[in-house]
Amino acid sequence: MQKDPLFEPMVYGKDLIDLTASPKFSYRKEVWRRLKQNTMGMIGLCILTFLILMALIGPSLSAHTYFETHLPLKNQAPSLNFWFGTDELGRDIFTRIWWGARISLLVGISASLIDLVVGVFYGSICGYAGGKIDEFMMRIADILSTIPYLLVVILLMVIVGPGLVSIILALSLTGWIGMARIVRGQVLQIKELDYVTAATALGAPPFWILTKHLIPNTMGSIIVTLTLSIPTAIFAEAFLSFLGLGVQAPIASWGTMASDGLPALRYYPWRLFFPAAFISITMLSFNLLGDALRDALDPRLKI
Repeated sequence: MQKDPLFEPMVYGKDLIDLTASPKFSYRKEVWRRLKQNTMGMIGLCILTFLILMALIGPSLSAHTYFETHLPLKNQAPSLNFWFGTDELGRDIFTRIWWGARISLLVGISASLIDLVVGVFYGSICGYAGGKIDEFMMRIADILSTIPYLLVVILLMVIVGPGLVSIILALSLTGWIGMARIVRGQVLQIKELDYVTAATALGAPPFWILTKHLIPNTMGSIIVTLTLSIPTAIFAEAFLSFLGLGVQAPIASWGTMASDGLPALRYYPWRLFFPAAFISITMLSFNLLGDALRDALDPRLKI
């Protein structure tokens, strides 16, 4: 039988294995590859990148400061001079929106990072210790979770005074409980695996097992929970500022701007529309990114 010059038989060996094997990726590259294939997650990431960038440079794009008043120009509709219009004191809403973005993102990220540190530390100890220690520590968390954070904010405003510190402390006082419960549940599962049992049998100290085995293997759930806790903190800050319990004038905040714009909704709707729209867009973007990260970090999924 005459050989076809266009085809050449392949001998089984290393070359064949290299051709048929799937491309190898590191864990980070694999997560990024999966995340890029999630359209909604990438949209959320792009919007958040834009919001963070505008929070940094947005106020400098306007010729007006966030506290500068122009009473003759009060309640002006959006125009070339005032892109988002003006409020009841003639202040530029565009500049105040991006100053409010700084406040909201600062509160959300700061409170979430505190929840991350406290929740991971507390939950990992509960899950690894187990028994009576776990029972006692979780009952403390259950008691703290019954305290309304609105009451905590009022108490802290009396003790510490109104401002960002009071809001961050109030949100962090009970916000870490959700993170602790998730980490505890993950640690309870992982600590029964063979490699953890082997490390314990070899005499590895508990701190080494927690930092080298248990916590790194729960990072997927931790990152997703962190991503979803940031919009919760942002909305809580906006809600408190809307009630007058948040940041105080003349500092701009999305919540205070929404509160100021609500009475003028019928006649000057842009005063409420812009802060409410940015609160909604920010929360939606974080949730889209959190859902995408949950899918990308799940090793059981193959995209």
